[in-house]
Amino acid sequence: MNKSFGLQWHITDLCDQRCKHCYIYSKNGETSRPELKLEDLRIILMNYLEMCERFRVAPYIFVTGGDPLLYYDIWGYLELLSNRKIPFSILGNPFHLTPGVCERLHRLGCQKYQMSLDGLQRTHDTIRKEGSFDNTLEKVPLLKDSGIKTAVMTTVSKHNILEIPELIKIVVDHHVDSYAFARYCPTHRDDYNLVTPEEYRGLLQQCWELFEKYKDRGTLFSLKDHLWIPFLHEKGVFQPEENKENLILEGCNCGISHMTILANGDVYACRRFESLIGNALSDSLERVFLGPQMEYYREYDKFEACSDCKYLCYCRGCPAVGYGLTGDFYGKDPQCWVAR
Repeated sequence: MNKSFGLQWHITDLCDQRCKHCYIYSKNGETSRPELKLEDLRIILMNYLEMCERFRVAPYIFVTGGDPLLYYDIWGYLELLSNRKIPFSILGNPFHLTPGVCERLHRLGCQKYQMSLDGLQRTHDTIRKEGSFDNTLEKVPLLKDSGIKTAVMTTVSKHNILEIPELIKIVVDHHVDSYAFARYCPTHRDDYNLVTPEEYRGLLQQCWELFEKYKDRGTLFSLKDHLWIPFLHEKGVFQPEENKENLILEGCNCGISHMTILANGDVYACRRFESLIGNALSDSLERVFLGPQMEYYREYDKFEACSDCKYLCYCRGCPAVGYGLTGDFYGKDPQCWVAR
């Protein structure tokens, strides 16, 4: 059981913010889903653990929302994870973190707490909430002092792409344990926030130089975006393995080692686009994962621009970005500079 199966679990949609790129509140008139009672979360947890046991994989839960700290019985829920020694991280906001909260999170087994910085102060606060930028940086030492690793994530778009290099310096100067970015994913067929392939490759080049510069400063730079694969191959850093069977070795985990559960128990193949495949309260997660609705996302020869690409087994870009733009999961990644 040295392989893990990641579960991104949105236990509530309640949140102090209304971020401009939020999936939950992205559509006009869309409201949050009602959160489940603690007993329902226990049932879902056992469903997930049964699946992991059957697949002989180790569980790992990314607890998120909304802001998971706003769930009505957050401590009862985290006790469920702690009692079963399930490793977990929290993807949340800074606003409700206090020394006491951080210490309690650490005591219950929280390994990492991820927050977001979506640009420099003015840009970030415009996207998320006034005061959010400073509040996020202020909570980094609070978490670290309690023994919880800190992570910062950025959503890259037209609004902030020029600010990412300076943001990396700020993250390093504040001793954040890890930093990564992902691309803006359209939620209603808009393209005004999307950067061009050339702009995005230029950003990767700038970031790679900064990662090299700051590699001994204590911050781990996670190469989360799969388009790092062609970039690193072009730089001579990554060499694809011989793979005559065309086995999928890296890239998007959708349909492979990850699922998402929403606040009402709905199961998504990926949270970054509409991909309902079942409900964790009424359906076996094992059967959901092996079922035809999830199988749809494993038809790799259908990728419009990747099926004959040398990086198919390692990259495939981000299908969710293409889906958000065109409604086609297997469409071209709009920021890929390799496939034309």
